[in-house]
Amino acid sequence: MMALLTSPEAWAALLTLTALEIVLGIDNVIFLSVVVSGIPPQQAKRARQIGLALALVFRILLLSLLVWLIGLTRAVLTVHDLAFSWRDIILIAGGLFLIAKATHEIHREVEAGHDAPAPESGRGAFFRVIFEITIIDIVFSLDSIITAIGMAQDLPIMISAVVVACVVMYAASGPVARFVAEHPTTKMLALAFLVLIGVALVADGFKFHIPRGYIYFAIAFSALVELFNVLARRNRSKA
Repeated sequence: MMALLTSPEAWAALLTLTALEIVLGIDNVIFLSVVVSGIPPQQAKRARQIGLALALVFRILLLSLLVWLIGLTRAVLTVHDLAFSWRDIILIAGGLFLIAKATHEIHREVEAGHDAPAPESGRGAFFRVIFEITIIDIVFSLDSIITAIGMAQDLPIMISAVVVACVVMYAASGPVARFVAEHPTTKMLALAFLVLIGVALVADGFKFHIPRGYIYFAIAFSALVELFNVLARRNRSKA
Protein backbone atom coordinates (compact mmCIF):
# COMPACT_ATOMS: atom_id res chain seq x y z
CA MET A 1 0.00 0.00 0.00
CA MET A 2 2.83 2.42 0.89
CA ALA A 3 4.44 1.64 -2.45
CA LEU A 4 1.29 2.85 -4.21
CA LEU A 5 1.18 6.06 -2.15
CA THR A 6 4.75 6.95 -3.08
CA SER A 7 4.58 5.86 -6.71
CA PRO A 8 4.19 8.64 -9.34
CA GLU A 9 2.84 6.05 -11.78
CA ALA A 10 0.10 5.07 -9.31
CA TRP A 11 -0.93 8.72 -8.79
CA ALA A 12 -0.95 9.30 -12.55
CA ALA A 13 -3.12 6.21 -13.03
CA LEU A 14 -5.45 7.36 -10.23
CA LEU A 15 -5.91 10.85 -11.71
CA THR A 16 -6.44 9.52 -15.25
CA LEU A 17 -8.87 6.82 -14.15
CA THR A 18 -10.79 9.24 -11.88
CA ALA A 19 -11.23 11.69 -14.78
CA LEU A 20 -12.42 8.85 -17.01
CA GLU A 21 -14.86 7.56 -14.38
CA ILE A 22 -16.29 11.08 -13.92
CA VAL A 23 -16.82 11.42 -17.67
CA LEU A 24 -18.45 7.98 -17.84
CA GLY A 25 -20.66 9.01 -14.91
CA ILE A 26 -22.24 11.79 -17.01
CA ASP A 27 -24.63 9.19 -18.47
CA ASN A 28 -25.69 8.18 -14.96
CA VAL A 29 -26.28 11.78 -13.87
CA ILE A 30 -28.37 12.59 -16.97
CA PHE A 31 -30.57 9.52 -16.48
CA LEU A 32 -31.00 10.25 -12.76
CA SER A 33 -31.96 13.87 -13.47
CA VAL A 34 -34.59 12.87 -16.01
CA VAL A 35 -36.13 9.94 -14.19
CA VAL A 36 -36.50 11.73 -10.81
CA SER A 37 -38.19 14.73 -12.48
CA GLY A 38 -41.39 12.68 -12.61
CA ILE A 39 -41.82 12.46 -8.82
CA PRO A 40 -42.20 15.15 -6.09
CA PRO A 41 -39.02 17.04 -5.01
CA GLN A 42 -38.81 15.38 -1.58
CA GLN A 43 -38.95 11.89 -3.11
CA ALA A 44 -36.66 12.97 -5.97
CA LYS A 45 -33.85 13.92 -3.57
CA ARG A 46 -34.17 10.62 -1.73
CA ALA A 47 -34.26 8.68 -5.02
CA ARG A 48 -31.07 10.45 -6.19
CA GLN A 49 -29.30 9.56 -2.96
CA ILE A 50 -30.38 5.91 -3.17
CA GLY A 51 -29.51 5.73 -6.88
CA LEU A 52 -25.98 7.10 -6.41
CA ALA A 53 -25.40 4.93 -3.34
CA LEU A 54 -26.39 1.90 -5.43
CA ALA A 55 -24.06 3.07 -8.21
CA LEU A 56 -21.16 3.13 -5.73
CA VAL A 57 -22.10 -0.25 -4.24
CA PHE A 58 -22.42 -1.91 -7.65
CA ARG A 59 -19.07 -0.52 -8.82
CA ILE A 60 -17.17 -1.67 -5.71
CA LEU A 61 -18.95 -5.05 -5.78
CA LEU A 62 -18.03 -5.57 -9.42
CA LEU A 63 -14.42 -4.58 -8.71
CA SER A 64 -14.27 -7.29 -6.05
CA LEU A 65 -15.40 -9.82 -8.67
CA LEU A 66 -12.61 -9.20 -11.18
CA VAL A 67 -12.30 -12.83 -12.28
CA TRP A 68 -16.04 -13.05 -12.89
CA LEU A 69 -15.98 -9.77 -14.82
CA ILE A 70 -13.19 -10.99 -17.09
CA GLY A 71 -15.31 -14.06 -17.78
CA LEU A 72 -18.17 -11.83 -18.89
CA THR A 73 -16.15 -10.80 -21.96
CA ARG A 74 -15.94 -14.38 -23.26
CA ALA A 75 -18.32 -15.37 -26.07
CA VAL A 76 -21.41 -17.33 -24.94
CA LEU A 77 -23.60 -16.96 -28.04
CA THR A 78 -22.86 -16.85 -31.76
CA VAL A 79 -25.35 -15.57 -34.33
CA HIS A 80 -24.32 -15.47 -38.01
CA ASP A 81 -20.58 -15.43 -37.17
CA LEU A 82 -21.11 -12.63 -34.62
CA ALA A 83 -20.08 -13.73 -31.12
CA PHE A 84 -21.80 -12.20 -28.08
CA SER A 85 -20.51 -12.22 -24.50
CA TRP A 86 -22.61 -11.62 -21.40
CA ARG A 87 -21.24 -8.07 -21.38
CA ASP A 88 -22.52 -7.55 -24.94
CA ILE A 89 -25.94 -8.94 -24.04
CA ILE A 90 -26.21 -6.72 -20.94
CA LEU A 91 -25.14 -3.62 -22.93
CA ILE A 92 -27.70 -4.36 -25.67
CA ALA A 93 -30.49 -4.93 -23.12
CA GLY A 94 -29.53 -1.80 -21.17
CA GLY A 95 -29.30 0.28 -24.34
CA LEU A 96 -32.72 -0.89 -25.52
CA PHE A 97 -34.15 -0.09 -22.07
CA LEU A 98 -32.69 3.43 -22.24
CA ILE A 99 -34.09 3.99 -25.75
CA ALA A 100 -37.52 2.68 -24.73
CA LYS A 101 -37.61 4.73 -21.51
CA ALA A 102 -36.47 7.94 -23.23
CA THR A 103 -38.93 7.44 -26.12
CA HIS A 104 -41.78 6.87 -23.66
CA GLU A 105 -40.88 10.04 -21.75
CA ILE A 106 -40.59 12.07 -24.98
CA HIS A 107 -44.05 10.84 -26.05
CA ARG A 108 -45.40 11.74 -22.60
CA GLU A 109 -43.93 15.25 -22.79
CA VAL A 110 -45.24 15.86 -26.33
CA GLU A 111 -48.73 14.51 -25.62
CA ALA A 112 -49.00 16.66 -22.48
CA GLY A 113 -49.58 19.76 -24.59
CA HIS A 114 -48.72 23.12 -23.06
CA ASP A 115 -49.05 21.96 -19.46
CA ALA A 116 -46.18 20.03 -17.94
CA PRO A 117 -47.16 16.55 -16.70
CA ALA A 118 -47.91 16.50 -12.99
CA PRO A 119 -45.33 14.59 -10.93
CA GLU A 120 -46.47 11.12 -9.90
CA SER A 121 -46.67 10.68 -6.14
CA GLY A 122 -47.00 7.66 -3.88
CA ARG A 123 -44.84 4.69 -2.97
CA GLY A 124 -45.54 2.94 -6.27
CA ALA A 125 -44.04 5.75 -8.36
CA PHE A 126 -41.07 6.07 -5.99
CA PHE A 127 -40.20 2.36 -6.10
CA ARG A 128 -40.66 2.28 -9.89
CA VAL A 129 -38.09 5.07 -10.18
CA ILE A 130 -35.69 3.19 -7.85
CA PHE A 131 -36.14 0.03 -9.95
CA GLU A 132 -35.34 1.90 -13.17
CA ILE A 133 -32.31 3.57 -11.57
CA THR A 134 -31.07 0.18 -10.33
CA ILE A 135 -31.24 -1.35 -13.82
CA ILE A 136 -29.30 1.50 -15.41
CA ASP A 137 -26.81 1.59 -12.50
CA ILE A 138 -25.95 -2.05 -13.23
CA VAL A 139 -25.44 -1.37 -16.96
CA PHE A 140 -23.35 1.78 -16.47
CA SER A 141 -21.37 0.19 -13.62
CA LEU A 142 -20.48 -2.80 -15.79
CA ASP A 143 -19.28 -0.59 -18.64
CA SER A 144 -17.38 1.69 -16.24
CA ILE A 145 -15.61 -1.07 -14.31
CA ILE A 146 -14.55 -3.08 -17.37
CA THR A 147 -13.02 0.16 -18.68
CA ALA A 148 -11.25 0.64 -15.33
CA ILE A 149 -9.84 -2.88 -15.41
CA GLY A 150 -8.34 -2.16 -18.81
CA MET A 151 -6.60 0.98 -17.52
CA ALA A 152 -5.31 -0.01 -14.08
CA GLN A 153 -4.20 -3.24 -12.45
CA ASP A 154 -4.26 -2.23 -8.77
CA LEU A 155 -7.55 -2.70 -6.95
CA PRO A 156 -6.99 0.18 -4.42
CA ILE A 157 -6.46 2.61 -7.33
CA MET A 158 -9.64 1.47 -9.08
CA ILE A 159 -11.73 1.66 -5.88
CA SER A 160 -10.35 5.13 -5.05
CA ALA A 161 -11.16 6.41 -8.55
CA VAL A 162 -14.69 4.99 -8.36
CA VAL A 163 -15.35 6.54 -4.93
CA VAL A 164 -14.12 9.99 -6.04
CA ALA A 165 -16.19 9.78 -9.25
CA CYS A 166 -19.35 8.85 -7.29
CA VAL A 167 -18.78 11.81 -4.91
CA VAL A 168 -18.52 14.14 -7.92
CA MET A 169 -21.66 12.55 -9.42
CA TYR A 170 -23.51 13.15 -6.16
CA ALA A 171 -22.40 16.80 -6.05
CA ALA A 172 -23.45 17.33 -9.68
CA SER A 173 -26.74 15.42 -9.60
CA GLY A 174 -28.62 17.94 -7.44
CA PRO A 175 -27.91 21.06 -9.54
CA VAL A 176 -28.45 19.16 -12.79
CA ALA A 177 -31.77 17.71 -11.57
CA ARG A 178 -32.98 21.15 -10.40
CA PHE A 179 -31.97 22.75 -13.71
CA VAL A 180 -33.86 20.07 -15.68
CA ALA A 181 -36.93 20.48 -13.45
CA GLU A 182 -36.92 24.29 -13.76
CA HIS A 183 -36.39 24.36 -17.56
CA PRO A 184 -38.71 21.92 -19.37
CA THR A 185 -36.91 22.28 -22.71
CA THR A 186 -33.71 20.93 -21.16
CA LYS A 187 -35.58 17.78 -20.18
CA MET A 188 -36.36 17.10 -23.85
CA LEU A 189 -32.68 17.64 -24.65
CA ALA A 190 -31.66 15.26 -21.85
CA LEU A 191 -34.09 12.64 -23.18
CA ALA A 192 -32.51 12.99 -26.62
CA PHE A 193 -29.11 12.42 -24.97
CA LEU A 194 -30.45 9.22 -23.39
CA VAL A 195 -31.56 7.96 -26.80
CA LEU A 196 -28.08 8.72 -28.15
CA ILE A 197 -26.41 6.94 -25.23
CA GLY A 198 -28.76 3.97 -25.61
CA VAL A 199 -27.86 3.66 -29.30
CA ALA A 200 -24.15 3.77 -28.37
CA LEU A 201 -24.63 0.96 -25.82
CA VAL A 202 -26.48 -1.21 -28.34
CA ALA A 203 -23.78 -0.53 -30.94
CA ASP A 204 -21.10 -1.57 -28.43
CA GLY A 205 -23.00 -4.79 -27.81
CA PHE A 206 -22.93 -5.50 -31.56
CA LYS A 207 -19.13 -4.84 -31.66
CA PHE A 208 -19.52 -1.47 -33.38
CA HIS A 209 -17.79 0.97 -31.06
CA ILE A 210 -18.77 4.62 -31.32
CA PRO A 211 -15.97 6.72 -29.76
CA ARG A 212 -17.38 8.29 -26.59
CA GLY A 213 -15.55 11.53 -27.37
CA TYR A 214 -17.94 12.21 -30.26
CA ILE A 215 -20.97 11.56 -28.06
CA TYR A 216 -19.76 13.72 -25.17
CA PHE A 217 -18.80 16.53 -27.57
CA ALA A 218 -22.32 16.44 -29.05
CA ILE A 219 -23.81 16.50 -25.53
CA ALA A 220 -21.58 19.40 -24.43
CA PHE A 221 -22.24 21.42 -27.60
CA SER A 222 -26.03 20.90 -27.40
CA ALA A 223 -26.04 21.72 -23.68
CA LEU A 224 -24.13 24.95 -24.38
CA VAL A 225 -26.64 25.98 -27.07
CA GLU A 226 -29.53 25.21 -24.70
CA LEU A 227 -27.85 27.27 -21.97
CA PHE A 228 -27.75 30.25 -24.34
CA ASN A 229 -31.46 29.68 -25.09
CA VAL A 230 -32.27 29.65 -21.36
CA LEU A 231 -30.32 32.88 -20.81
CA ALA A 232 -32.01 34.50 -23.81
CA ARG A 233 -35.48 33.57 -22.53
CA ARG A 234 -34.61 34.88 -19.08
CA ASN A 235 -33.42 38.20 -20.49
CA ARG A 236 -36.54 38.55 -22.66
CA SER A 237 -38.80 37.89 -19.66
CA LYS A 238 -36.95 40.57 -17.65
CA ALA A 239 -37.27 43.06 -20.51
